[in-house]
Amino acid sequence: MPTGTVQLHRVLRAPPERIYKAFTDKGALERWLPPYGFIGTIHAMDVRVGGGYQMSFTNFGSASSHSFSAEYVELVPHKRIQHIDRFDSKHLPGEMMVSIDLKAVSCGTDVRIVQEGIPSVIPEEMCYLGWQESLEQLARLVEPDIPEHE
Repeated sequence: MPTGTVQLHRVLRAPPERIYKAFTDKGALERWLPPYGFIGTIHAMDVRVGGGYQMSFTNFGSASSHSFSAEYVELVPHKRIQHIDRFDSKHLPGEMMVSIDLKAVSCGTDVRIVQEGIPSVIPEEMCYLGWQESLEQLARLVEPDIPEHE
């Protein structure tokens, strides 16, 4: 069964530490990862190699939901995250490898994401669209530099 690959590249006005935190913090991931129109819920999370998270996306309009698990295979703080994703549905078989690379640049962080092994029933353009929406929400979360007030 053929599978798809998507590659995304963004430069965000935020330090790698803040972006890494957004990929490994339960509340942050629930907020920015679901594409528009979906609510994300992380049911369990263990941020370590061999650990991972179990997450569901619920369509706000129809209340239908799908879930998946992510298993961390590489965690290099502020530089790289790699995980294997598996959908819980038998209709979406196989494993997807997601690689996130973060590199500090003069204006923030160069973010490169590769998702490989997308089930053939999911059109690649839908994955691109979903990732674009998620990354826009990520930027809105990590780019504001809000001063601390005591």
